[in-house]
Amino acid sequence: MDLLIIALILAGLYMAWNIGANDLANAMGTSVGTGSLSIKQVIVIAAVFELLGAVLFGGRVTSTIANGIVPIGIVGEVHPNIVAVGMLAAILAASFWVTLATFYNLPVSTSHSIVGSVLGFGLIAAYNGTISYSDIHWGELLKIVASWFISPVLGAVFAYLTFSIIRKIFLHRAIDLPFVEKKFISLQLITGCYIAFAHGSNDVANAIGPLCAALKVMGVSGTDAGIPIWVLLMGGLGMVIGMATWGYKVVQTIGSKITQLTPTRGFSAQFATATVVLLHSYSSLPISTTHTLVGSVIGVGLAGGIAAVDLRVIWKIISSWVATVPIAALTSALIFVGLEVIFL
Repeated sequence: MDLLIIALILAGLYMAWNIGANDLANAMGTSVGTGSLSIKQVIVIAAVFELLGAVLFGGRVTSTIANGIVPIGIVGEVHPNIVAVGMLAAILAASFWVTLATFYNLPVSTSHSIVGSVLGFGLIAAYNGTISYSDIHWGELLKIVASWFISPVLGAVFAYLTFSIIRKIFLHRAIDLPFVEKKFISLQLITGCYIAFAHGSNDVANAIGPLCAALKVMGVSGTDAGIPIWVLLMGGLGMVIGMATWGYKVVQTIGSKITQLTPTRGFSAQFATATVVLLHSYSSLPISTTHTLVGSVIGVGLAGGIAAVDLRVIWKIISSWVATVPIAALTSALIFVGLEVIFL
């Protein structure tokens, strides 16, 4: 039992590290792409606001990840160890996929990864007869999946409109455009902090949601009353370490490879993304910050015409998105079968 708890905590930290490594680009990739901030500056700024978002506002989505897909309570009453092993398998499967994607500089969804992994465990549990297939919360899962498609579209539309308004009010009337653009550097810093807070509030759940579910069914002290503060802190700190050590890789893709960014375009993309993500955090839905930001960057790119967007990069990113859920689910199921031999 103690070994399993230690393994879960270490896996949760590993997943949090992956989230920070892959998703620093979500918070600050556009700021680096426009030249507004250096990579060292964005790491420090993002670290502060990611941690604040995770600790102050991260509990709502964590509850959805922990309980909203597989009926943990039903399984835990009879087989608490199965829940713990299943959640360990889910965390490891999602982490392995995100590590691979980050290695190849691809901004994938950590939300997709963990939801697919938890679903993979649920399907194996149903196959084994631990639960029935109807016990899986398909309605909640459908809401989550729908939000993944809606969020990038909302981000693109909102970013397109924001930039169009800025262009009409400021850029078309300006005589000295580089003066105008410099004004938006400070605004982009503000929206960068905004999106880092929003990201921390939504995506910390991808690391600690399965961990909380497992610790609760195993009777760990403090988990009955909600999400313990030490778990939120652990998730936030793990994300910060991931940003500091490997976060630069995906920043290059978001910041410079999709479309050419200026401070006004970067501001528009960040503002749109942060608003969409924070609204979904309030509604307890684990959306993809990555999808939302990529949609927003595409939106501001399209404001300059289709030729301003690199469709090859977009296709490569979307291909990795499509692969995420099935790969995560299959990997989770395979890891669960292997861990059964060790822990059950």
